Amino acid sequence: MKTALSIAGSDSCGGAGIQADIKTMTMNGVYAMSAVTALTAQNTTGVFAISEVSDVFLKQQINAVFEDIRPDAVKIGMVSSAALIEVIAERLHFYRAENIVVDPVMVATSGAKLISDDAVKVLKTRLLPIADIITPNIPEAESLTGEVIKTTDDMKSAAAMIGEQLSCAVLLKGGHSINDATDVLYHQGKITVFEGKRIDNPNTHGTGCTLSSAIAANLAKGYDLETAVSKAKSYISGALAAMLDLGKGSGPMNHAFDLSGEFAVSYF
Repeated sequence: MKTALSIAGSDSCGGAGIQADIKTMTMNGVYAMSAVTALTAQNTTGVFAISEVSDVFLKQQINAVFEDIRPDAVKIGMVSSAALIEVIAERLHFYRAENIVVDPVMVATSGAKLISDDAVKVLKTRLLPIADIITPNIPEAESLTGEVIKTTDDMKSAAAMIGEQLSCAVLLKGGHSINDATDVLYHQGKITVFEGKRIDNPNTHGTGCTLSSAIAANLAKGYDLETAVSKAKSYISGALAAMLDLGKGSGPMNHAFDLSGEFAVSYF
């Protein structure tokens, strides 16, 4: 069985972070493992507390995984401090990790900064350049390029600029700023536009985590990058279309929408 490692924070309500990554990887047919960067107290209405792990403990988690069950792909989510980013970059280089997918969580869709300036600098110089693919949203791409992105053509230009600067593939997600069903992939000089039908579902918590984890799972299974992205988008569309409605705020998707079998039957 192929394996994948998620390096990210924990979401106590299960819609994003490590919990979403494990659900997604499992549903996409790989064995999921984790290295937790932070604990959070959060639900669908907001984040109430964050407790970050030490860089020493994060290093121990990554070592424990690689030295026993080597991952076929690695997904990295939100990491808020420079020290933790340094550890991740150093360990992945040390173990010569493959199929690295980075969701560079720097700026919220609202425009709010989520990590410090020094952490952003280390992210750009140490972690993003070793990624096989990064999956920024519009605000994150604007932060990386210094450009304003308003149209699909702007997305194409920004994805190419980032890809050339960092020497990696870039999946630039349209998000609510342009068209939340259209993403642009830049890979080896080629632009591919993935268009999709907008699903009218207000419960979109964890979509970025889910998409990047699905891509990692598909890369672990040996799919080429374009196919991995296409299959990941199909999976997230199915999870959104299932119309799960939990919580008082922006709720989670149904990661298990395609789950079937004796042990998955619900009687209540």
